[in-house]
Formats: sequence, structure tokens, C-alpha cells
Amino acid sequence: MFVLRSTNMKFLFSIFILTLLGASTASAKDDITKELMTSNGKTRAYYLYVPSTIKTESPAPLILMLHGSGRVGLSLAEKWKDLAKKENFIIAGPDSSNSQGWGMPQDGPDFLRDLVEELKKKYPINPRRIYLFCHSAGAIFALEISLMESEYFAATAVHAGALPPDDRDLIQMAKRKIPMFIQVGDSDQSFPLKAVRATRDLLNQNGFSVEVTEIPKHDHWYYELAPKINLAAWDFLKKYELNQDPVYRTFHFN
Repeated sequence: MFVLRSTNMKFLFSIFILTLLGASTASAKDDITKELMTSNGKTRAYYLYVPSTIKTESPAPLILMLHGSGRVGLSLAEKWKDLAKKENFIIAGPDSSNSQGWGMPQDGPDFLRDLVEELKKKYPINPRRIYLFCHSAGAIFALEISLMESEYFAATAVHAGALPPDDRDLIQMAKRKIPMFIQVGDSDQSFPLKAVRATRDLLNQNGFSVEVTEIPKHDHWYYELAPKINLAAWDFLKKYELNQDPVYRTFHFN
């Protein structure tokens, strides 16, 4: 009798341990993870969240997030996680090569393309619903990338960003009038309303459909209003889908 009871206890204890491990694994999967990949011979980091509800038979949208100066990809990913879980889309926030800003060619377009293609190999992603959301320095870069890779990304939403005056030539390079949405505070000293409105007007004069939302009594600080800003961005992005498989355009930099 003693041997039988001892065996039963060991069996029950094993089941208990396996249950704990299973719960721990499930919990770990439903969280943001820091991942590494190789692009152009260099190791690059990004922060990834894949909701546990993502199914192979229903490819999900993907949002790439480009952070502001002095930040890393986690700073945006952690603000988007709850919405991504609720709405069932994947988010990835890469680190720029220099935390103070984004630059070409080291941070894109190729690096962003490499990241997207890496994720498409591992997860069920809808290639016609790949979006950009970016803040501040990342927003400037995203607007530029959107013009260069207008047939690769379906739409772009940014907070606190505008095109520099010397970027006007990029507008003529765009193969598609990619939809863009800019949110900006009416008290933003880094990106004054005048600069954001000028970007909107210039793009719209060239056939684009750029929407701008001016947030009253709001400055450059994204993080406090992140839930509201993110929801407005997602409501804009989710309306758009490429009408054909994405086309990536290769650029050669001097």
C-alpha cells in the first residue's frame, strides 16, 4: 500500500509541476519579448508582441513602430500591447542604430524590409496590411520611408512629425499615394502646427490624402496620451489594405 500511495503522490506532483510550467509558458508567450536578427551583416534588436489569439488560418496585420530620440522600440511597443491584444494584430518595435535618431541607409528602408520578411517567415502576417506607426524622430523617418516604399506599406500613422523642407523631392518618387495620418499637439514646440500643416498641404497638393488631427492643450509628450493616440491611429490604419501583393523598391545610397 505504501509503495502504491508513494507512486500516486509522485504522479500527482509531476502533473502539478507540468501544469505550472504550462501556465508559465503561456504567460511568457503573451508578453513583449526582445528579439535579435541580422540585417546587412549586423545584429539588430527589436521588441515583439504576438497576441496568443493569432491563428495561422487568419493572417494578422503587422505594425512596425519607430521610436523617438533617446528611446528604444519597447517605449512604443509597451504602449500598444493592450490594443494589439484586443484587436488581434502583431507589433514590432525595432531599435534604431543610434538611439538619438533614425538614418539612411543604416535604419532603412532595407532594415525595415528585412524585419518584416523575418517576421513573415515565423508568423501568419497579412502582407497587404503592414503599417507604420512612429513618434517624433521616428515619425520623420516614417514619412520619408512611406514615400520611398509606398507600395510596400499599406498606410502610415505618426505622432509629432513633419517632412523636412529638403525632403520635397521624395514626394515625386512615390509610386503610390500612400494614406498618411498625423497627430500633433497644438502646443508642440518640436513640431509646431505650421510645420505639420505645411507637410499636409504639400502632400495633398501632390495628390495624397493626408489627415491631420490637432490635439488641444497637448505638447510633444506622447506617452501620457498614448491610449487615445494609438486608438485614433489604429482606427485610421485598419481601413487600408494594398490591392495587390507588396512591392519593395531597392535604393542605392552613395
